[in-house]
Amino acid sequence: MGKNLVIIGGGAGGASTAAEAKRNDSSLNVTILQKGKFVSYASCPTPYYIGDLIKDHTKLVARTPERFSRDGIDVQLDAEVINIDSTKNVLDLKDGRHFQYDILVMATGTSAILPQMTGIDLPGVYALRNLEDAIHIKSWLRKRNAKRVVIVGGGFIGLEMSEALHAAGISTTIIHKDALPANRWDAALSSLMLEELQTHGVQFVAHASAQAIEKRTEQNLRVITDKGAFEGDMVLLAIGVRPDVQLAKSIDLKIGKTGAIAVNFAQQTSLPDVYAVGDCCEAFHKVSKSWVNIPLGDIANKQGRVAGRNIGGKPLTFEGVVGAQSFRLFNLECAATGLSEKEALYAGYTPVSNITWGSAMAPALGMRKIGLKLTADKSSGKLLGAQAVGVADVVGRINTLSVALWAGMTLDEISYLDLAYAPPFSAAWDIIHNAAQALRRTM
Repeated sequence: MGKNLVIIGGGAGGASTAAEAKRNDSSLNVTILQKGKFVSYASCPTPYYIGDLIKDHTKLVARTPERFSRDGIDVQLDAEVINIDSTKNVLDLKDGRHFQYDILVMATGTSAILPQMTGIDLPGVYALRNLEDAIHIKSWLRKRNAKRVVIVGGGFIGLEMSEALHAAGISTTIIHKDALPANRWDAALSSLMLEELQTHGVQFVAHASAQAIEKRTEQNLRVITDKGAFEGDMVLLAIGVRPDVQLAKSIDLKIGKTGAIAVNFAQQTSLPDVYAVGDCCEAFHKVSKSWVNIPLGDIANKQGRVAGRNIGGKPLTFEGVVGAQSFRLFNLECAATGLSEKEALYAGYTPVSNITWGSAMAPALGMRKIGLKLTADKSSGKLLGAQAVGVADVVGRINTLSVALWAGMTLDEISYLDLAYAPPFSAAWDIIHNAAQALRRTM
């Protein structure tokens, strides 16, 4: 008989672990215990499903329980683990069932950060964390024929939701604690995001703190803030997420400084035969040389593959991340990689930065505006981070700079990279070249 591999959580990380482990060791008895009703689904596209840009939620499901079953993997839905006995290797479920494991994988994901205020339990108040949340939100909006949604939080989810809802003919108000949206970006770049929001009719309320949610009528809710009251047919809480480590703490797994489960480069935790993957655990940042928690589906998939390889007897390490991330905001591409100046200082560097403005194509063909910020270490000249906002080809350039970060390249090296050139795509000197050379001249 093969060993029992049990995975708590069937999102990107858990599903990838299961498939890869079984692929490499067919003798394993693999079980996924999923708290919700869906397994192996993509969370990142859910705003576009809510906005009806994606019509069918099944398009977000990569692999069904039936498909897993054909590969010899048992998926248990509505299976909430409430207790782990790590001395006996037994999991207790809320419905009274018990599962024995030889190898355990924590893939518990995240939980939404909810504000401490009255009214968050009212009907029509939602947080978007998974596919089930998205289905409930879309259903509520349709049944109420919603015209306006109040979004609390101006980060990735809040901004993506404002665009998606606009596509569905629903207006939005964003309540945000800071002066500008996506405050990790430089103010000059975030200002472009604010202009894009306002151009598309999004009401952005800056420096505002939500204090309470009230039921105004059967149809309407009201969010009370220190900047006034704002009404909508639904309220979306998009403050952020935190690693779900409740079960991990219950068996004394080591928790890192980020609040996520600490792992090594093989995705092993502090307990033998217990692994962790995805949003609930840490990853090594190759630029800051520290462990971080970045809840993104691509990282979860990679960590799951690595854990599955190691569990299946084919050793592999996950070398880490450089912090690449992106989102679309109406007609803008927004992307970043590496460290901000503040993060670079904390990591022990002496950062210098600049912003270069240019075009995604040769000027003779027109102007497709891009702003690119680079941050480098003053003493070594090494690139530390990049941020960009523009109307086209932003993500591709940030991906290029992510590779430069991965390779530890300096500004001098980046200044003369051999990049594909044609007038419809860039000038002979790409904005990457120009930005690197401009920053190097200041050092």
